[in-house]
Formats: sequence, C-alpha cells, structure tokens
Amino acid sequence: MAGSNINRVIITGNLTKDPDLSSIPSTGTAVCSLRIACNGRRRNNETGQWEDQPNYFDVTVWGAQGENCHRYLRKGRPVAIDGRLRWREWTTNEGQKRQAVDIIAETVQFLGGRDDAGNGNGFSSSVRATESDIPIDTGDFEAAPVAAGSDDDIPF
Repeated sequence: MAGSNINRVIITGNLTKDPDLSSIPSTGTAVCSLRIACNGRRRNNETGQWEDQPNYFDVTVWGAQGENCHRYLRKGRPVAIDGRLRWREWTTNEGQKRQAVDIIAETVQFLGGRDDAGNGNGFSSSVRATESDIPIDTGDFEAAPVAAGSDDDIPF
C-alpha cells in the first residue's frame, strides 16, 4: 500500500564545514549544502569502553531557508534538521557508478547561543520556507516570574 509510506528524518549534530550556497541557473533558486556530523555510541570490543562514533550526512536546504543557513551558520555550529531522505545515483567521469543518500531539509533549527561555534550572532531559530526569513534573537526575552505558593496549591 503506497499511501502508507513514510520518509522522515530528524537529526541533531554539528556542521563540519561552512555552508556552501549556489543557485539553479534556470530559476535562480538558492541551494545550500550542509555537512552534519552526528555522534552515535558503540562499545569498543578491545577495550570494553563506550566510544563516540561519528556519522556524516549531506543536507540540502532550498530557497530563502538555504540563504539564511549560509548567512548565519558556520562550521561547528549545532543544528537540528527535520526533513526527508533522497537517494540518488550517478556515473563519474571515469565511468564508475556512485550512489548517495542525502537529507532534504524542510526545517533547519539553529541551536546553541552566542558562545557556540559559528559567528557568535546568538541566534536560535527554527526557519521554514513559509515562515519569516530572519532568525529570531531570543536573547531579549526574559523568563516570566513564577508566583509564590505552597505545595498545598497543587490539585493532585
């Protein structure tokens, strides 16, 4: 039943290099390429210790969202990606067949703050193609004060 297929991926990780921005010549649509490293854990059979095992993913971000990624993200910056997988195949100039699985981002969330890797802009934003093109600086928002009360006020 083809209607029940789900192609969804959500990852968090760090950029391994600065974003690369290009555009489609025929339409002028922006295309941003990201490379994300996500650590997994595995036990080393020789030492018995748990170790980080990096996984690397290529991510494509389209349109204004891609332009924002290029503008605000830098190598080392933590991000969250919500998107779908795309399989592709091509032949090299030497005639070798190659395959890859990429992530097509629907949402890119900029994680971290001013002191995290990147250009120190302090942005933390979730950007969709249909939402605002400008990340929100949440540094201006303060937590609301909590009203004083006793445990007797809790209804359970």
